[in-house]
Amino acid sequence: MIIVALATWAAIMMGDYGGWPVLPWTAIPTLLLLALGEGYSGWATKARIARKPGTKPVEPLAVARLAALAKASAYAGAVFGGIFAGFALHTVQLLDRETPRGEFFIATGSLVSCVLLVCAALYLEHCCKVPKKPEDEQPRD
Repeated sequence: MIIVALATWAAIMMGDYGGWPVLPWTAIPTLLLLALGEGYSGWATKARIARKPGTKPVEPLAVARLAALAKASAYAGAVFGGIFAGFALHTVQLLDRETPRGEFFIATGSLVSCVLLVCAALYLEHCCKVPKKPEDEQPRD
C-alpha cells in the first residue's frame, strides 16, 4: 500500500493536478458495504465450519470461493487504499483551496474504507481455514 501511495503521489506531483479526475464519494459506502459483507460472511462461515447448532454444513467449494474472494479483496483493497493515500498526501498540502479540501476528505474516507475492507478480507480468509482435529493438536512424544 505504501509503494502504491508514493507512486500515486509522485504521479500527481509530476502532472497537472487539475487534469486528474475528481474522486468519487461513492467509493466510501461501496467499500464499507463490501467490508460489512465480507465480515458477516466470515462470521457465518466460521460458525458453519465449526458445525455450531442451528447451522448447515458448508460446501467445501463454497469455502474455496470465499477464500479466493478474500484474497482478491485484500489485494484490491491494498492497491486502491494506496491510490487514495497518494491523493490524500497530495491534497493535504492544498487544504486552503475548496476543491482539494473536498478531495482530501473523500480520499481519507476512502482510505479508511479500504483499510476496513482489507481487515474484513483477512478475517474472512482466516475463517475459511479448516480447523485442526483434536489428535493433531496434541504434542507427540
